[in-house]
Order: sequence, then C-alpha cells, then structure tokens
Amino acid sequence: MTRTEQVIERAMAAVAAARAAREADEKRRRETFQRVQIANLRRPTVPKGIQLPLDLFRPN
Repeated sequence: MTRTEQVIERAMAAVAAARAAREADEKRRRETFQRVQIANLRRPTVPKGIQLPLDLFRPN
C-alpha cells in the first residue's frame, strides 16, 4: 500500500467516525426532545388564585 492510499484510508476512517458521532448525537437529541414533548403534554393546568388541597395526614 502506498503512502497516498494510507492517507486516503485514514481520511475515510476519520469521516466515518465523524459521521457515526454526528448520527449518535442526532439520535440522542431526538430522544431528549421527545421526552421534553411528553413532559409538556403531561403538565396540568391550574388556574391562578386557586389553592390546591394537600392531604398530608392519611389514616393508615
């Protein structure tokens, strides 16, 4: 293998590693965004000025 082929092979390996890292980051961002979307859907709407009951003393 000539020096030129070695350089090209290393460059292609670097490109493949960068692509894999970018795709992994994109997948992680997509999963995080989905969790944020789900969390926003579950948020209850409580009108301002209303006091919510807080049941601290439950009989066993």
